[in-house]
Amino acid sequence: MVDQQLSAEQVATIRESYAFTEPAIDLGVLDNGGEPVPDTRIRIPLSMLTRHGLIAGATGTGKTITLQLLAESLSSAGIPVLAADVKGDLSGIALPGVASDKLAARTAANGQAWEPKAAPAEFYALGGQGSGIPLRATVSAFGPLLLSKVLGLNDTQSSTLSLVFAYADKAGLPLLDLADLSELLKYLTGDEGKPELKNIGGVSTATAGVVLRKITELASQGGDVFFGEPEFDTADLLRTDADGRGIVSVLELPNVQDRPALFSTFLMWLLADLYHDLPEVGDVDRPRLVFFFDEAHLLFDGASKAFCEQITQTVRLVRSKGVGVFFITQQPTDLPEQVLAQLGSRVQHQLRAHTPNEAKALKAVVNTYPESGYDLDRALQGLGTGQAVVTVMNPDGAPTEVAWTRVFAPVSQMGAAPAGAIDQMVQASAQYARYAQPVNRESAQEILAAKLAAGARAAQAEAAQPEPPGSPGGVPRAAAGRARQEKSVVEKVVESSAFKQFARSAGREIVRSLFGTGRRA
Repeated sequence: MVDQQLSAEQVATIRESYAFTEPAIDLGVLDNGGEPVPDTRIRIPLSMLTRHGLIAGATGTGKTITLQLLAESLSSAGIPVLAADVKGDLSGIALPGVASDKLAARTAANGQAWEPKAAPAEFYALGGQGSGIPLRATVSAFGPLLLSKVLGLNDTQSSTLSLVFAYADKAGLPLLDLADLSELLKYLTGDEGKPELKNIGGVSTATAGVVLRKITELASQGGDVFFGEPEFDTADLLRTDADGRGIVSVLELPNVQDRPALFSTFLMWLLADLYHDLPEVGDVDRPRLVFFFDEAHLLFDGASKAFCEQITQTVRLVRSKGVGVFFITQQPTDLPEQVLAQLGSRVQHQLRAHTPNEAKALKAVVNTYPESGYDLDRALQGLGTGQAVVTVMNPDGAPTEVAWTRVFAPVSQMGAAPAGAIDQMVQASAQYARYAQPVNRESAQEILAAKLAAGARAAQAEAAQPEPPGSPGGVPRAAAGRARQEKSVVEKVVESSAFKQFARSAGREIVRSLFGTGRRA
């Protein structure tokens, strides 16, 4: 560890920079030359949490502990939290911390009044894979742009998928799960639906076929369990408990390395859906929700320009809905510059420069900090575990002084909670009764199957009719003319009053906003 000594004047400047009187979260205390300065608290104003933030650092430097500290502190302040738990290390937040001599010495030196306390927590798992309440979204609500990211589609294929979604919305075909979308694509690329495919923007059969194969691959890998009903209501993320503490919603996905794009993109859907549903509030004294986006680099890996633009827009606009977003990643350079520019609070744990690329990234990070009394190139490499270089926005929206910080210890249990304890909490939750049992109501798959079956029955009935006498080939010219003028069976079914009534009730007012996400009114 490389300690850097500040002058008394520099320490006083940092102390004054963080001495605002507005409600704030205590992140830790100043470290000066390897010694804690307990009377200099490093803090984040609640009103500035909607200006978003970044927690970065190499593996094992304390990012998850910082996330846990912020989450439990926000909960105690009555602010709900959503946190992605990629590694399974955050589940201990639901249990009180465990005292030890080492922990007591650390907290005493930092002037932290430490008392073990659990935070109220709900555990969710995508599609019910893992220990948690199943969390699902319908394909229609997920939207074409986010699904394109999950499927790894190129721009042409993504445009095709958007047109197919638009067709389903207009036709009143509910797309609830991947089977619905697969059946719709099979229909549109089959004999019955090819004419309709040509009428929805010149989509080629070959491109639609590629999209269909991608969807089939995702379903065969188990990705279909994340889509369906009951769909998660993001309003459930905004709850507090009977004592007024914010609920910490912990979302995990075991074996995230198998489906990194799906996991990160699902989190983006939650954020976009919140933006869609929440009213505008402008600048607020305290956020409605703070959203921690762990392993954020997964979201941007291989992302198209359009996708990154939508993320940037979402992060920028969701602030006015009272939602704060913290990205957690190893290198700040993992995020696009347009996103980094919107992150007001920065908690930078140790960075390493063992390779030329890491050295280049370190230099880029140093250049983004305000002027300070530190040699930041050396400081960022010399931080110990549980230490960070911090700068946030003060209540006036100006950056605070850069501070080498000793991060406080969480009061909840550090590390994973026993699986049995999580299972008990999940089973006892009212949310489990609401979301655990999957629902399979009539949707596009069943409607299209009924249409095709009706067409087959009509064709069989027509074939069974005797040929009129005296007509060449058994079909009189007049009858042939009438047949050409009549509408196809599929068209009749679509235009029937029964189908139109279903379409009005099932597909009414699907409004697509950011990322093409949408909900029925």
